[in-house]
Amino acid sequence: GGRDAINVTIINFNNEKMQITWATTELSPGENVSFSYTFDEGKSKVWKPCPTYVLDQDYNSGCLFKTEGPTLAISIRKSNGSGELFSKTLKSDFYIKPNRPENVTFFWKADTVTVSCNKPERAVKCLILELQYKSKFDKNWQSRTSKCCNVGDQGFDPRKCYSFRVRLKRLVPHCNIVNYSSDWGAETFWRNGSLLDSCNDDIKSHSNTVIILTCLLAVLPLMFILSILLCKWQRLQKSVMPAVPDPKYVFSDLFSDHNGNFQEWIDKTDHAMVQTKLEYEELECIIEAESQQEDEKNSNKQVPQEKIFSFSRAAENNDPKAVQIACPMPTSNTIASFAGFQVSMNDDMYVML
Repeated sequence: GGRDAINVTIINFNNEKMQITWATTELSPGENVSFSYTFDEGKSKVWKPCPTYVLDQDYNSGCLFKTEGPTLAISIRKSNGSGELFSKTLKSDFYIKPNRPENVTFFWKADTVTVSCNKPERAVKCLILELQYKSKFDKNWQSRTSKCCNVGDQGFDPRKCYSFRVRLKRLVPHCNIVNYSSDWGAETFWRNGSLLDSCNDDIKSHSNTVIILTCLLAVLPLMFILSILLCKWQRLQKSVMPAVPDPKYVFSDLFSDHNGNFQEWIDKTDHAMVQTKLEYEELECIIEAESQQEDEKNSNKQVPQEKIFSFSRAAENNDPKAVQIACPMPTSNTIASFAGFQVSMNDDMYVML
């Protein structure tokens, strides 16, 4: 129930500016209050009124003023000055909130990232540097801390895009009573040592890859099915409507040699056929069916360059109706074929093969 039990928040911004705030409803419900402070010690205290008030629903709820020393005394009174509601003496150095880190640099080598910043001018030993990072595929931030003013970690995938942010923190309880940290520095995006505008492109590229693979998996079976249907359709078309041969290929000489002139082509073709018949005309053989008496007469006669051959079994048995073949006599030492038989002749002798 004493005056120190009132909820008061004290922040010393980098040992440059003080901010004291309080709960208005607890301190003086329905009434406004005034604030005064001093950095002097002993009996020679000079109390200064608040230069800048923080308002809450038109009531004074805080005060901003310059930090002027390590020892601070504050007093809160009713606006009419009738009585003091709250007073406190404190060490301002135990309530320091550091500024954001300045000139932050990143060094990326293989899978290790090291982050550093400029050293503050005051109380470097009371500060630690905190690094947080995550990829777009991580839900939570990963945190690493080290003495001011560099911190690093390893295990980074050079193919992924990472978000990084850093801040300074005061050591508790050696330097601060309250665990104050600076605001986060600007968030930056890196991949394999290259600074990017954002990691959205990384997600888009991953999404595009998935879309392309999905399309390929959908298109390939469709193409396979279409090729099968096309083959079946071609077979059906050939069976139902057979292809009409193109005369250009059947009568190639008609179009290549005669430029499609049918009359010229047919005349030349007839002439060639007549020549072929004349060149390959075979000697005519005479097949006779005579009686045995006529055979004897003909056998007595000597026909120059012509002999009679009997191939029938009836002739061998002296059948009066033997079949005889009379052909011009081939030259010696040759082979002649007659009616499916082969005969070897040497001068006046012949042998049936």
